[in-house]
Amino acid sequence: MNTPDPKRDRLLFDYRRRIEQARVYEVADITALEVAPKLSERIGNRLLLKREDQQPVHSFKLRGAYNHMARLDPDARRRGVVAASAGNHAQGVALGASRLNLRATIVMPRTTPGIKVDSVRALGARVVLHGDTYDEAAAHGQELAETRGLIYVPPYDHPDVIAGQGTVAREILQQHDGRLDAVFVPVGGGGLIAGMAAYLKTVRPSIRVIGVEPVDAACLDLALRRGRRDSLREVGLFADGVAVRQIGAEPYRIARHCVDEVVLVEIDEICAAVQDIFYENRSLPEPAGALAVAGAKKWAARNGASGQTLAAVISGANVNFERLRHIAERAQIGEAHEALMAVRIDEEPGSFRRFCARLGEHAITEFNYRYASADSAQIFVGIKLDDGAEERHAIVEALRGAGYAVVDLSEDEIAKVHVRYMVGGRSPGLSDERLFRFEFPERPGALQRFLDHVGGRWNISLFHYRNHGAAYGRVLVGLQLPRGEREACREALDEIGYVYHDETDNPAYALFLGTGR
Repeated sequence: MNTPDPKRDRLLFDYRRRIEQARVYEVADITALEVAPKLSERIGNRLLLKREDQQPVHSFKLRGAYNHMARLDPDARRRGVVAASAGNHAQGVALGASRLNLRATIVMPRTTPGIKVDSVRALGARVVLHGDTYDEAAAHGQELAETRGLIYVPPYDHPDVIAGQGTVAREILQQHDGRLDAVFVPVGGGGLIAGMAAYLKTVRPSIRVIGVEPVDAACLDLALRRGRRDSLREVGLFADGVAVRQIGAEPYRIARHCVDEVVLVEIDEICAAVQDIFYENRSLPEPAGALAVAGAKKWAARNGASGQTLAAVISGANVNFERLRHIAERAQIGEAHEALMAVRIDEEPGSFRRFCARLGEHAITEFNYRYASADSAQIFVGIKLDDGAEERHAIVEALRGAGYAVVDLSEDEIAKVHVRYMVGGRSPGLSDERLFRFEFPERPGALQRFLDHVGGRWNISLFHYRNHGAAYGRVLVGLQLPRGEREACREALDEIGYVYHDETDNPAYALFLGTGR
């Protein structure tokens, strides 16, 4: 905001006024701003955690939803409200409506875990299950608003919602009047960062506002780079609370003026941040809730920052218990405490002992192997690290120097999600196998839909699925496809409507599951 711009300044100061007048504390709490001593020491900067996971519905979403509904006129209140959400926004609308004595209808995708559906119903809202995705649920919610005269409560793209979320920034400045160099904010549709940035840049413009997005759901980063709102072709679903294809129109109108930068983080880095927060204060944020901490860690390391005061918003803690297993598995890699490698050793007595001796003091965390040939063995091995990526690269080079063929799989998604559980499943005589990675909606009939389109036409030669407690299951499928039928298969897969990728050239597949072509 160094260059004078009257139109921009009017916009931001109008939002400052809206935030200062927001009605949120009739239902929301003033959450703690806590120093994170362990994380602060590790990253060499003083890190403050804004604990929005402490809200009555364990998410900041309550603020914006309530502020929107509290400002409805009497006629609109009599008509009732409708919203679409798979989680945090749904609970915020349901609780806010109950406090205001409004009738609330929440449209949720059929893939929504039962625990979230039950939570919304327990808060007094009527739940309608519709569609497999948020977009389908939102479209139905808009339809209900039009046909039944209900008031639609959007999750982020409305001035009153943005103003409600902006009260998080106001609290931070009230709770910490000392030096504050940067604030890290998770980004989905953009309501939270728009409200917080507008307030921070009008009250303390020297504070850097840094958005944090998953690399596979970076809609704000895309908009800022292109200078316009655009839609992502695909959205990663791991951090489902921020899995949005396009930044909201009103959030972008604000954010383009006052967001200083965006940090993109990987799934493993998010999982490591969940673990960090647990070790810090024994709370368990959802993946989207830990996003800002992951971003603060990455930003500090990348920029060589030290001695600064940083704040990160823990935006929510509505995590399914079933997801914790997957998060724990990935956290060690995200913290660079484990390396995954494919190593070829001789198929003879003593070869594994010699390999372990070559590793020296490095502990093996995982070892997968099945006899495949009389000459050599391909092993899938996990190795404990103390000094991160540099140590990992040094181990690879040392093993190669000793004559071992090594492939580093630490950043290979197929290896981490599927192959490590399938080692030994080769079928050398299988011809024309192609490998595909899918995201199946977690609902009855999803597998049957896939089989109806594919199962009767092409042989399924491989299938692996693990439930991670999310709305979408991650599935690995092998199909026998003669070369002349590959295009027909792609058309059939496109018809199903599930997100998929061809992974036939993946190195982990070739090393451990491939047909030996």
